[in-house]
This record gives sequence, C-alpha cells and structure tokens, in this order.
Amino acid sequence: MAYLFTSESVSEGHPDKVADQISDAVLDAMLAQDPKSRVACETLVTTGLAVVAGEVTTKAYVEVADIARETIKRIGYTSDEYRFDAESCGVVVTLHSQSPDIAQGVDRAEGQEQGAGDQGMMFGYATAETPEYMPMALAFSHRLLKELAKIRKEEKHLMPYLRPDAKAQVTIEYNEQNQPTRVHTIVVSTQHDDFDTEAAMQAKIAQDIKAILIPRVIPAHLLDAHTIYHINPTGKFVIGGPHGDAGLTGRKIIVDTYGGKGAHGGGAFSGKDSSKVDRSAAYATRHIAKNMVAAGLADEVLVQVAYAIGVAKPVSLNVNTYGTAKVALSDGEIAEKINGLFDMRPAAIIERLGLTNPIFSPTAAYGHMGRESYKDKVTVSYIEKKQEGNALIETRRTEEKEVEFFTWEKLDYVDKIKAAFGL
Repeated sequence: MAYLFTSESVSEGHPDKVADQISDAVLDAMLAQDPKSRVACETLVTTGLAVVAGEVTTKAYVEVADIARETIKRIGYTSDEYRFDAESCGVVVTLHSQSPDIAQGVDRAEGQEQGAGDQGMMFGYATAETPEYMPMALAFSHRLLKELAKIRKEEKHLMPYLRPDAKAQVTIEYNEQNQPTRVHTIVVSTQHDDFDTEAAMQAKIAQDIKAILIPRVIPAHLLDAHTIYHINPTGKFVIGGPHGDAGLTGRKIIVDTYGGKGAHGGGAFSGKDSSKVDRSAAYATRHIAKNMVAAGLADEVLVQVAYAIGVAKPVSLNVNTYGTAKVALSDGEIAEKINGLFDMRPAAIIERLGLTNPIFSPTAAYGHMGRESYKDKVTVSYIEKKQEGNALIETRRTEEKEVEFFTWEKLDYVDKIKAAFGL
C-alpha cells in the first residue's frame, strides 16, 4: 500500500537558525585563532536582543558582540521594521570557562586516546533516493528555502517583498517497494513586506512560489494535477524572525539531520567544538552511511555509535540496512567489517574529517548533511614567539589557509568498502 512521508526545513532567517548561526560563527572565530578551543556556545534571540552564553576554554580573543552583529546582518535583518536589526539590537555576552570536571575526562590522555566529551549515541543515515543520498522530502525542503534565499538576496526584482524568515515542508508519496513516486503536498510560508490587502498578498505570493520558486528545484515529473499546495496558509506573515518567536541554538536538530528519517540521538550540533561527539560522531556516522550506500552495499543505511564520557573507544557500533543489503551478510557482520574500516575514536574522527578548522558556519542553515564538500580559504591567526635578549616577544600573525568544508560528505571510502565486501 502506498504511504506518505513528510519533512520540513527552515530558512537562515528562522529565529532558531539565527541562533545556530551566531553560535557557529563564534566557534569558527575561536578555532581560527586556536584550533584546540573547547567551545559550547548557546544563543538566544528575541525582539531587539541576542544573548550569547556558554562555556569556552580558548587562547583566542574574539569580539563576540561584533560576530553576532555581522551574522545577523549577513542573514538579512538590516531594517528597524523587523524589530530585530543587526545595528540596533542589544547583544549580551555571558561566556565562562569550561567545567574542569568535564575537561579532565577529555584531556587526561594524549593523541588518539582523547576521551569522548560526553556519553550518548549518535546516528548517521543515507539513502539512494536522491543524488545527495538524503531523504527526498528533506532534500526538496532544503532546496526550496536555499533558492528562496538566493532570490531574496541576488534576484530581488523577482520577489521584492521577501523577508528573511521562511519555512518549507514537502510530503512524498511512496509505493509498496518504498520508492518515491510523486510529490503529494508542498507547504511554503515566507515572511513578507506589508501588502495593501491580505487577498492581494496571498494571490501574489502563491503565484510567485508556484511559477518562480518550485520549478527551479523540484523535477516536473514528480508534480501532477493532484499535488496539493499550501502557500502562506495562515495568511499574513509580516511579523517574523526573532521578533515573531524567540530562537534558541539546537532547537532544529531534525532539520539539521534527516528530516525524521533514520534516527537522532538527541544532541545538537551548532556552537560545539568537535571534542563533543554529539557533533563529530554524528558527522562520522553520516560519512560511513553515505559511503556504504554510494558503494552499493545497501540502498538505505542507518549507523549508530555510542560513547562513554572520557573514554576514547566507542561502546558500540550498530548498522541497520533495512533489508536492502546487497551482500549475504547479517547487519551485525556488516557492522563488524565497518568497525574495522573506520576508526571511531574522537581524535581519529577529528583528524580524518579536519574538524579543528573553522568550517562550521555554513553548516548552521539548510542542513549539516546532504551538502557538497568544497575547499575555500579562511583567515586564521596564531601567536608567533620570538626571543629578544631576555624577553620573549609574542606577536599575532594572520594568514589565509585553504580548508575543506563538509568533509563528512566526501565519497572517499567507496573503494575501501567495495574491496572489503567484494563489491
């Protein structure tokens, strides 16, 4: 029997995502000066105010308030009309040092035996149903909002009324073989400037979403006369962003991952350095799952890993192929082989995926998974020490460094997996 599955995404201007982006911008700024920074940065945004709180241990010095304002400006909150403006909003910073009780568990061993920053379980998922190896409903939801943001920033003449806050939701119909067959429902709600009448607003936005936005991102063969559209279904959406709803870091973890497919261990990502396995191990399990599907080992894979705080070696690694495995092995036997291919100790993950680099700000909107890896230059600075007579002179030097973003999306283990499983 056919069934439906739905996922949602939210734009970079959604209040929770504003908070995520500020937290990750602070993290990146600290990593750019001190790659060993330990950061757990939480942000609250509301009408006219951003509060940045948490625990850090770092040699970096950053102007947190400036970083928050720059992030808010980049997102697009640049007008007093929004009641949350990069220039005029208040920024309260309350960061203190990391708990030594936690630090001793992570730092007590050197090198590869660095302990996990917390206990818990993390999941990585992949499916063959889209080029991103992501669930189709979530992939389409992300694509809609990324394109809507592009129109708002780069093609303003097309939809000049757009404001930063928006949400999208897509429902996919599957057949009895668990294959996606069509788009059943599309929901888009976008913040907008005031119109003369609500009826004119609804008609214009619905027309533009259907004629301009949707054809750019959703293949025509998946749409039909029975596809249902809900465009700004509550009507007027002028008040939005942090003025409409308070936003908090880490409150969109399902948007950040797989849209409700697979599973989630419960830990948020943004604002956390990679000694926190909530983040690094979630990336590592996605890396494993994606490479397994790309190698043809299975059409759908869920990988779970679990840790004890302060202990380097995972307490377990589990693989679920949902009966789609292409080899004559049980999921337990597959997990055993995978465990031999991937070193899942936190320090090994951090080294393998380059997670001490300042690469996290782009993850904080439109999903941490399903993105393309790429290389780009970032500005880093470091302390250079020089002995002059009896004095040790310290000078901060700044330079550009090429780093790789979304390394967990690389398909660099496909050949190793094929060789290990005889594919």
